[in-house]
Amino acid sequence: MDDIVVVEELHFAYPPLMSGEEPVPVLKGINLRVRRGECLAIMGPTGAGKTTLCLALNGIVPHLTGGTFEGSVTVAGMNTRNHGPGEMSRIVGIVFQNPESQLFNMTVEDEVAFGPEGLGLPRNELRERVDWALRAVGIEHLRRRSPLQLSGGQKQRVALASILAIRPQVLVLDEPTAELDPLGRDEFFAALRELRAEAETTVIMVEQDGERVAEFADRVVVLVDGKVKLEGTPKELFSQVELVQEMGLDIPQVSELAHKLNQQWGTNFTFLTEEEALCKLSQLLEG
Repeated sequence: MDDIVVVEELHFAYPPLMSGEEPVPVLKGINLRVRRGECLAIMGPTGAGKTTLCLALNGIVPHLTGGTFEGSVTVAGMNTRNHGPGEMSRIVGIVFQNPESQLFNMTVEDEVAFGPEGLGLPRNELRERVDWALRAVGIEHLRRRSPLQLSGGQKQRVALASILAIRPQVLVLDEPTAELDPLGRDEFFAALRELRAEAETTVIMVEQDGERVAEFADRVVVLVDGKVKLEGTPKELFSQVELVQEMGLDIPQVSELAHKLNQQWGTNFTFLTEEEALCKLSQLLEG
């Protein structure tokens, strides 16, 4: 499986807030590769550089932000130094925390059609893309509604559909459920689950909920102070319970349970799901 995202020695500092001050360094030598079709989760404390890394993937950083940029970011063979956000938006789609910042059309259907219309597609292909995107996230019945009348979870689905209609090769989710209630989060991740089953989209997901990361991610990267501190599969990451908790990150409850059982019983459990925990504990008790 080939690498669709390659980040090499990425250093970035935002312009100083006041004249005469020093630039504000945020990313400090990031090296990262993401395979085509992979779901990569990015975790880390506040201020670690997660959002800035997301913005660097489609050229917003540094083309629209300014600042000091060193190293390279290449997505689907396109180097962001040579291709700005307009070109990169066809390859990389980003869904942010607040869906309302991305919604500005009168109806859901118009919102989802806005991006592909800008690509100059024939009308029949435009219709097919809109229908597919609405269906992919389960909001076909909302197509005539105003986005402003929807719940938080529904708005986030509309934002996701509007990006999917462009058919990006890489989907970047920057804490898309941070401001949603539990029902809204469930709705969004249900849509994401269906999408991954239907299309082999590469997903890069900034997510602080350890349970969600364990459920969806193939691999996890932890950023701390602009640097990659940990990298591995969810099982590899969450088996290092004390280290991950020291970084202030959320751990799945079953992983904490495995850690406590290992301390008390001398076992070597690594649980990621309730089903896995029940299976292994049943085998232990039966033995």
